[in-house]
Amino acid sequence: MLARSKQAIAVETLNVAGMVTNRRLSRAISDLGFGEFFRQLAYKTDWYGSTVWAAGRWFPSSKLCGGCGAVNAGLTLADRVWTCECGTVHDRDVNAARNLLVAMALEQQAA
Repeated sequence: MLARSKQAIAVETLNVAGMVTNRRLSRAISDLGFGEFFRQLAYKTDWYGSTVWAAGRWFPSSKLCGGCGAVNAGLTLADRVWTCECGTVHDRDVNAARNLLVAMALEQQAA
């Protein structure tokens, strides 16, 4: 459905090997199959004429302020909402999605 309904899709390249070191989450993360999801998404976007773009593994999508561009190095996984020094309040997931879309657009403009 994503490949059919969207022109472009931005995703993150995750450090899965680092994520499975968390004892509580390792089984759930291993069962998700991130690599297979990305492979299928790339296949389907080629099929339907859309594009998929993957951010680099260390791109700070959640930690980067969408307003001023500052990076919140102290952000932890438990922090779902955070406030930047510039005063902007961010929901972690919404901020990451916006930052990924901006990074994708900037890279496509540069190419």
